[in-house]
Formats: sequence, structure tokens, C-alpha cells
Amino acid sequence: MTSLLVIAKQPVPGRVKTRLTPPFSPGEAASLAEAALADTLAVVRRVPAARHVLVLEGEPGPWLPPGFEVVPQTAGGLDARLAAAFAVSHGRPALLVGMDTPQITPDLLAPALCWESYDAWFGPAADGGFWALGLARPDPALLLGVPMSRPDTGAVQRERLRAAGLRVGTLPVLRDVDTADDARRVAAEAPATRFAARHAALTATPAGTGR
Repeated sequence: MTSLLVIAKQPVPGRVKTRLTPPFSPGEAASLAEAALADTLAVVRRVPAARHVLVLEGEPGPWLPPGFEVVPQTAGGLDARLAAAFAVSHGRPALLVGMDTPQITPDLLAPALCWESYDAWFGPAADGGFWALGLARPDPALLLGVPMSRPDTGAVQRERLRAAGLRVGTLPVLRDVDTADDARRVAAEAPATRFAARHAALTATPAGTGR
């Protein structure tokens, strides 16, 4: 019954992964974002679920595999966009992940499709945010007003879940790809990914940025 949701931006130069520039150019940063998104979608597609949905800002590209419904992101802050993303599950269980953790695997996601012991699942990110959020009964009030993109975002979101009386299961801490150092670490952690291959290609030149 669980819907698997991926919230993402179309990997357009200058609009994604801007914190990777420098050392990467906008085009290179976008290519890393595309690789991360492709890895994420490939993993999510392998996880059995009632629906696989891409909640997208922008237009689909050749990186989109078959088997996904594509719905547009709404306008507003990230909290509002996340709340709206959950609405596509029509009140049924949903697990949402972003496009910044290409190191995810089906085994990492599998526990969060079980709702016997928990009402919510929370995947903390190393930077203080979160990479995954699962809700057995999605409710916009669980997300709206949570301050996003701050070191305490994850703590505030987790407390919001607990304050609502939800039993919260915790997934492993993962590193988001935000900076060049993050990219290097994630590529090393998941060497078999498209992301790692693209990172290796971009950093193989003497200049170190693939230019």
C-alpha cells in the first residue's frame, strides 16, 4: 500500500547543486545532480511499492526510467512542497526521499515500508537535515512550518512527529551531496554508482574539475 516518492529538480545548470561551484562548473554540477537522480530513481524502482512517483520541479529527461508517475511540485517553500508531495498518496502510507543521496540501496529503504511497529520513519542526514521521511497517515500539519535547510531542520521535524504522538522509526544517517567534499565522500562510499563514475570522470584531469 505504500507509495514511494522522490522529490527532485530537473538537473539544469545553474539551478541545481550550486554549492558545488566552485570547484565544479554549473554544467558539471548539473551532471553530478543528474547522475545522483538517476541512481536514486533506479534504486527506488527496484523497491516493491504500490506506486513509484517522481515529484518534479521542471521537465522529465532521458534520466527518467519507466515505471514512474510524474507529478509537478507545487509553489512555495520546501515545507509546503514536501507536504504537497505527500498528498499524492491520498492519505495512504508514503515514503519520500530526495535526489541528494545516490548511495541509497533497496535494503536501506525496505524497513520503512513496514508500518506494524511505527507510524513514521525518519532518515537523518549528516548535515542536520533528513534524507527520508515516511508517514503512515500523511498530514500536512506534520510538515508545514518546519524550518528547512538549517542545521536543526531534522531535529525540529523529528520533534514535530513525536509531538503528534507518532511512533518514529529511525533509518541510518546518510550524507547529502551538497558540497564538493560531500561529493567526494559519497562517491567513495558508493563506488558502483553512476554518481561515482561521473565524479571520477570530472576529477580525473590535472585541474581536478574535469574542465
